[in-house]
Order: sequence, then structure tokens, then C-alpha cells
Amino acid sequence: MFRKMLRSRQQLPEEECIEILKQEKRGVLSVLGDDDYPYGMPINHFYNEADGKIYFHGGMAGHKIDAIRRHDKVSFCVYDEGYRREGEWALNIRSVIVFGRVEFVEDKEKLLEIARLLSYKFTDDEEYIEHELVHSGPGTLMFAIVPEHMTGKLVNES
Repeated sequence: MFRKMLRSRQQLPEEECIEILKQEKRGVLSVLGDDDYPYGMPINHFYNEADGKIYFHGGMAGHKIDAIRRHDKVSFCVYDEGYRREGEWALNIRSVIVFGRVEFVEDKEKLLEIARLLSYKFTDDEEYIEHELVHSGPGTLMFAIVPEHMTGKLVNES
């Protein structure tokens, strides 16, 4: 069902893909939007090692949520800042693309737990996190990609 990577020598091992998903703060979530136009949006995420799912949060309604409710298949792309080898101008970038289906988190305790873990990617300010969970938590929708296929790649921009 999923294509093999053409330039297999550039393929990253699964463990490295997971590390990128854990370390990077944002990626681009792509859905099948209105009138079947692709709709990609930058979004922050949390990769949960315990269940292998990638979690996101957002408002209860909007283009993204409407699209996901219509069609649960999505892709998610994350890439790092890259690096340059000494003496070279070209950037080397590692990227990961995940294909999967979205499920919504209905359990409120799980929602708050994941929201807290996602917050730690950005700050360790407990007071701020607790304030946000109390004031924004009830209006937050949490959803996850259940990965069906994942590939990672190292690309040299030369």
C-alpha cells in the first residue's frame, strides 16, 4: 500500500525517526480539506513512546477538525534544523513522514496528561502549565495519529 523510498541509501532507521519526532517541536499536519484540496498546517505535537502515537491539541471546531471528521487519514511531516559539514555550503536535513489515521482522545484524564507532556516540550514552568490546563483544558480537543507507515530521510541540499 505504501511506496518504498526510491533513494533507500538516504533512509533513516526507525529509531532515528522516533528521536526526531520526540525532539522537534513542530511539524506539518496534512489532511484532505474542503473540496478535496490538501490542507497542511504547522502544528506542535507530542510523540508518546508508551503507545507509539503522535498527539496534537486544538480547538473544538474549524477547518482541520472538520476535515479529520470527514476523512481520518492524514500525513505528518517533521524535519530538523539541519547541519552543514565542515567546508560545505549545503544543508543536510533529516525529515520524517508519518501516515496514519486519527483518533480523538475522549478520556479527560488522558487529555490532561498528554497536554501536560506536550507543554514540557516548550516550558518547565509548572505554574504556567497548570494555569493553562485549568483555563484552556476544558475547551481543548486532543487527537492522535495512529501510525500506519513511517519513513525518514537524510537529504543533502546540494
